[in-house]
Amino acid sequence: MNNRINEVKRLLEACTEDQRREIFEYLRREFPIHPLESKLNTQAEVILEAIDRASDLTLRGIRGVIAEAAFKLNVVASLRGWRNETLGGDFPYDFLLRDSTGEVRIQLKMQRLKDHRPMMASQGYAYLPTDMYVVETQRTRGGMDPNTKQQTRPYRFGEFDILAVSLHPSTNDWSTFMYTVSDWLIPRPEDANLMLKFQPVAKIPDLNWTDDFNQCVSWFRSGRKKRIWQQPAGTPKTR
Repeated sequence: MNNRINEVKRLLEACTEDQRREIFEYLRREFPIHPLESKLNTQAEVILEAIDRASDLTLRGIRGVIAEAAFKLNVVASLRGWRNETLGGDFPYDFLLRDSTGEVRIQLKMQRLKDHRPMMASQGYAYLPTDMYVVETQRTRGGMDPNTKQQTRPYRFGEFDILAVSLHPSTNDWSTFMYTVSDWLIPRPEDANLMLKFQPVAKIPDLNWTDDFNQCVSWFRSGRKKRIWQQPAGTPKTR
């Protein structure tokens, strides 16, 4: 069997690019690239072409989905002693993980881009650092709670435990994440129960951000109270 496969490989290497492409198209009839082709009743090439033609807003959503998949495959799958208990549904967190100590809720966000370049914190609010990246900590879609009459787009403190930020926009690597404790995030000046829309993200690990998930869990479970960044006195309060 191996000899036959090696012979086929040798013949393929001797073919021209056009000949190899013709063979590839022949095999594609039998071997779909992904089950999504059957689900949408179209070929992967059509799906990718549609994504390539999508608006920036749509691409932001697609990047977010890719980041979630990358976190599941590159981080969650490699954790020892943790179970993934994430359920489908509309929750303020993306992953629910549990170890022998208890559960941890993780909200996953993408580092923001602006004009197709990594957005800096000072581009979110002028008073934020110029040497830090930024993440947007609010829901994609807005709404109004019919009971409280409050906006549902902002995240409230206590809705998740850890914020994980995909650094793909600056590293071009889907496996790179930075983590911090959600209670350490900056509150909105008009309502301390809500998280500020833009949060500064360290470029490299420091005392507030880490690239080690277990380190961040340790921070969270320590119960320490702090902020990832303190606004200098005298700077204007911006929503």
